[in-house]
Amino acid sequence: MSKLRGKRVVVLGGTAGIGLAVAEKVADEGARVIVASSREARVKEALAKLPGAEGRAIDLRDERAVRAFFDAIGAVDHLVYTAGEELLLGPFAELDLAQARAFWDLRYWGALAAVKAARPHLARDGSIVLTSGTAGRRPPPGFVIGAGICGAMEATARALAVELAPVRVNVVTPGFVDTGLWSNLSEVARTRMFADAAAKLPVGRIGTAADVAEHYLAFLRGGYATGQSIVVDGGGVLV
Repeated sequence: MSKLRGKRVVVLGGTAGIGLAVAEKVADEGARVIVASSREARVKEALAKLPGAEGRAIDLRDERAVRAFFDAIGAVDHLVYTAGEELLLGPFAELDLAQARAFWDLRYWGALAAVKAARPHLARDGSIVLTSGTAGRRPPPGFVIGAGICGAMEATARALAVELAPVRVNVVTPGFVDTGLWSNLSEVARTRMFADAAAKLPVGRIGTAADVAEHYLAFLRGGYATGQSIVVDGGGVLV
């Protein structure tokens, strides 16, 4: 019997990409899934793929809305945060600082707001799994802001693991994964980028959302890992 059977798992950003893949896998293991994202239409689409799940449309940048969401749903066993919009890419010399600051709102401050709001409702043997990215470890050109957020998320998770104990706090750090986060690139540019990356990766291919989701579940199931980050990138940081 799965350790997740009957557990309540909240997946913020769980209506698309990696978050939806996580939600599908925990639902398959008998968990009671609650997903949330900012778009009502996307929530409805996700719930059609998640029989028995619940879903809410909320602005994860709004701390009061996030707190009200957790107060309404009550007791929670696990929290997964995968929310993020299209990547902010571009040369540092052309960086718009106002746009760069806003990019932190959902990916970093939204995650902290969710953890803060969820904490009073989390089971003592529960866990939190956040999301980073390999740009924090090996950033390519144009990833100044993304690298900063990824590095901050991993450091923050280690601090939270100490402060929120015995609740476990861990991070999954994906590399190149074929999801909608790359939708700000043209199809031609995206295809070329993925092909170039796949040719260099030891595994010989780009990752899928399902590939990465497996490692979120490992953190949810495991009871002895906290303050840790697992890199899921097909060996990208090695080459």
